[in-house]
Amino acid sequence: MPGDLLRFVGGPTPYSSWWLWLAIILLVVVIVWYAAVFVVTLPSDRLRELPAFGDLHARLTRRRFAGGIRRIIESRRRGELSDAQAYDQMSHTVRSFLHQATGVRAQYLHVNEIAAGTLSPAAPLIAALRDARFDAGTDADPDRLGAQAEELIRSWT
Repeated sequence: MPGDLLRFVGGPTPYSSWWLWLAIILLVVVIVWYAAVFVVTLPSDRLRELPAFGDLHARLTRRRFAGGIRRIIESRRRGELSDAQAYDQMSHTVRSFLHQATGVRAQYLHVNEIAAGTLSPAAPLIAALRDARFDAGTDADPDRLGAQAEELIRSWT
């Protein structure tokens, strides 16, 4: 009876060492989860500065925006978008990519300002997309401009 009382009150009870390992593993999982959430929610400019994550962020950004261009072209081919809508969406996607990749707010810059700054390699494409969008007499090819936009995004450094 005294042994039963000791065990009931909190005396030594045998337990499996697996509980300790499970607790350690769960603690590590929680720490990794919080670290991942912290890194993923960092602003793009801070993320670009991190040596381990900057290159990964750049590759994922290029992949995401190039896929966006591809989806726009596919939507146009299926007839869901007119050529003008496709040009407009491609221009928006390229400008948004430039903002994410460089931090320059390309969405609000005129083509001449883009050509004069660090985004100058993108200026001819953005000008061609603008001309195709607003000039009905132009003989622009949406597939060709889409391929150029995708290539610009994939090759941006």
